[in-house]
Amino acid sequence: MQLVDNYQRRFQYLRLSITELCNFQCQYCLPNGYRPNKTHTFLSLNEIDNVVSTFTELGVHKIRLTGGEPTLRRDFVDILSIISSYSRVKELAITTNGSRLLKNIAHWQQAGLNAINISIDSLSPHLFKLITGQDKLKELMQCVEKSLEVGIKKVKINTVLMKNMNDNLDDYLLWIKHRPVELRFIELMETGDSNDVFKRYHTAGSIIESQLIAQGWQLQPKMPLSGPAKVYVHNDYQGKIGLIMPYSKDFCKSCNRLRVSSVGKLHYCLFGDAAVDLRDLLVSPEQKTQLKTRIFASLMVKPEKHLLHEHHVGITPNLSYIGG
Repeated sequence: MQLVDNYQRRFQYLRLSITELCNFQCQYCLPNGYRPNKTHTFLSLNEIDNVVSTFTELGVHKIRLTGGEPTLRRDFVDILSIISSYSRVKELAITTNGSRLLKNIAHWQQAGLNAINISIDSLSPHLFKLITGQDKLKELMQCVEKSLEVGIKKVKINTVLMKNMNDNLDDYLLWIKHRPVELRFIELMETGDSNDVFKRYHTAGSIIESQLIAQGWQLQPKMPLSGPAKVYVHNDYQGKIGLIMPYSKDFCKSCNRLRVSSVGKLHYCLFGDAAVDLRDLLVSPEQKTQLKTRIFASLMVKPEKHLLHEHHVGITPNLSYIGG
């Protein structure tokens, strides 16, 4: 049994949010900081185990833990250990702001983590603080080196593109020249809470793409289990450049990922109009047949594409709500 929708897209990649909590105040996500929703109780270890067990049986081979900031969970290492115990999981990744990485990355790697995305929205200390509300750029640069040092196989840097703030390609090229990392520029996406920020700062990733091509960068073929990034390589650089451009033509055509939120809802799209509650079927492994049936039924209503071009952002108030 494989996860395939009405448009013959196969889903082998699960983005699993384990908390909405975040300790940064990024302008494009939580500019006023995280405000707890007292009705939300995040997935337990047992529920996470049942999610992973079910989705791996349905052909998922890559799991990315997201948030909020996933590493703020006190049982984060236990979660890594549970997921890595499933042999079908070939890639266990996290997206993190890096605030707890420096002291813990070796333990996480030992628990099964083999890929990491660190959010670094500028290489300028001043701009980094302006965008994130945190004066931690120096520490995060050390986190990148530490991740490579302990043997994390894939180290990627996420930079949300913001017009006239961090969209100068030259600032980044020198830094990746001798580092085997993938720097990914992510187009700023509109959410329910970020309309004003979007209008002010959105810029197309195609501008960066044109600059790369002009400088001799070559588009790399898509790798199995890879996400939505178009990845460019250059013979003179150890590092790579990835571009995630949700406003580009046919972006949704190669969609291969599903999302489960920290409160147990299956989101077939980051910008969908609805979510399917799985939580009542995550109590016991004995419910697995019913759980699979509900997951398959939800795939049948997954739309062909999002409607971001029409400023239709679905039910997502901010990216920490589901896990970006």
